[in-house]
Amino acid sequence: MAQLSRKIINDPVYGFITLDHPLLLDIVAHPYYQRLRRIHQMAFAHLVYPGAVHTRLHHSLGAYHLMCCALDELKRKGSPISPEEELGAKIAILLHDVGHGPFSHALENVLIRDLRHEEISILIMRQLNKEFGGQLETALRIFTNEYPKHYLHQLVSGQLDTDRMDYLTRDSFFTGVSEGVIGYDRILKMLTVHEGELMVEEKAIYSIEKFLVSRRLMYWQVYLHKTVLSAEKMLVRILERAKALLKKGGQVTSSSPVLDLFLQAADSRILIEKQLDKFCLLDDYDVTGSIKNWMFHPDKVLSLLCRCLIDRKLLKVRLQATPFEEAYVTELRRQVSVQQSISMDDAGYFVFTGQTTNTTYDPSDEKINILFKNGEVRDISQVDNALIQQTLASPVKKFYICYLNTVSAP
Repeated sequence: MAQLSRKIINDPVYGFITLDHPLLLDIVAHPYYQRLRRIHQMAFAHLVYPGAVHTRLHHSLGAYHLMCCALDELKRKGSPISPEEELGAKIAILLHDVGHGPFSHALENVLIRDLRHEEISILIMRQLNKEFGGQLETALRIFTNEYPKHYLHQLVSGQLDTDRMDYLTRDSFFTGVSEGVIGYDRILKMLTVHEGELMVEEKAIYSIEKFLVSRRLMYWQVYLHKTVLSAEKMLVRILERAKALLKKGGQVTSSSPVLDLFLQAADSRILIEKQLDKFCLLDDYDVTGSIKNWMFHPDKVLSLLCRCLIDRKLLKVRLQATPFEEAYVTELRRQVSVQQSISMDDAGYFVFTGQTTNTTYDPSDEKINILFKNGEVRDISQVDNALIQQTLASPVKKFYICYLNTVSAP
């Protein structure tokens, strides 16, 4: 166990964050956790917002801090939370993102297939539980929603969890996008538990509505910004091309033996389950270094994609409300095929379509319940004169096309 029992971390968003238990200090010092320093929280958002270079470790510590505040508030209002439960909830939020791979969501279904980052987080937490003599048992049960006090899980993963509260606050801070600023401190003060469920007091209705609207604005203005979208899709195409070349027997050696292992893996689930240590060495630097290496690869498609991404000469993006006509997509691919002297199939790496969706508030998911002074409970979308009604509860879908900027697109 760590000799120190208390550590103070100076965070640019909240000020001082206190780690006040030996087990928390041991977890933070563990290599599996320290890997989060080497994974950017916002992937390629820094290509648009240069300040957005904070890491998953920053976010993890911030979410932990908000969890501490939330637990203190609930205890003050009479919720019976034991020291063991409090520690478990803190560990659960501290490790909630520990299973993220390089570039997080951008590569979740490309480099690591059929295994969501939440599942990997559970595998890592179980391994740490073994190493620390079963001390993470309560944290695991809270994280997997198997603990009787459901509201503890809701603080880790729900419509109004401390994860979302931190990433909106932190991401708006580092991007400078003020539309993402939420009143997290007021929301935390208004949290309460009613009949075993996490709820918000009536006085916080407007703060909750602002929280939801801010989330919507951050998605379209930052997370799904067309430049960020282009860079992430280019990264996906780069790894898909590398895998395709390997499948055909080509030589595609990255700058990282660990990345090579995952590129060549037939089943990433089995690989991670058997070699968890290898996954916990994988980070953004493995991928970025390999992309720089592949700029000089003899395969024209791979080298051009890598050079464009490194030099920030990204694919152009168009967004619209309806799908793009196939004839239009085919014509753009034909132009790329001629210009780059590549096949129509290979031109598909430089001209492709897709769709992206964002929902401000999904009432069919876990609800945000408002507790009124008379004891009545209502979903936020059912509150009188609520801003979050049917319009904002409906998903917004946009179709996109990415294409090489040398083609003539209207």
